[in-house]
Amino acid sequence: MRVIGFNGSPRKKWNTAILLERALEGASSQGAETELIHLYDLRYQGCRSCFACKTRGGQSYGRCAAKDDLTPILAEVERADGIVLGSPIYYGTVSGEAKSFLERLAFPYWTYTEPPQSLFPRKIQTGLIYTMNVSEDQMRENNYGVHFGVNERVLRIVFGASESLCSYNTFQFDDYSKVVATRFDPVKKAQRRADVFPKDCEKAFEMGVRIARGSANP
Repeated sequence: MRVIGFNGSPRKKWNTAILLERALEGASSQGAETELIHLYDLRYQGCRSCFACKTRGGQSYGRCAAKDDLTPILAEVERADGIVLGSPIYYGTVSGEAKSFLERLAFPYWTYTEPPQSLFPRKIQTGLIYTMNVSEDQMRENNYGVHFGVNERVLRIVFGASESLCSYNTFQFDDYSKVVATRFDPVKKAQRRADVFPKDCEKAFEMGVRIARGSANP
């Protein structure tokens, strides 16, 4: 069994990456081979609207025709038993790299039929991990859940199952005195980091266990 994590954050050792590592540890605890790929290390673009993946009888029907750093990775996904994508939330959506990756990951398998069907060769488990600077109430007030719901629906249709985990009000800086961020209380941020983030890490671990066991929540 193989589970791949994709880090859509430019930071390799902070909130998103930590939660992804915990999710992969959970998968590993069930015997899965795991790998964490940092998307910001790769050179690629989002969907180019060439529609080669939709061309009837075409060589790339059901596959992305673009050739770049994502090409071998998308081939790896077809051999994986589970994937988990993590991203910080920037202005209510995932990072640019994560969005471009999602386009390239899902669109080739998504059919233009009613209802949409999947050309992915089998069913696998998927997970989404979001880290954000806002509170849960602020997330709801700003309708972030609409974006999250779209991502989960797409992955569920294409791959068969998906679940999401949100980590709110995250601790962004080692030293808040070095940045202009007066809207935040660094003491409260640090306290939440100590009290709540470990619980988020436990939830990420449990997600990884479910993905490895093939029982991601519907």
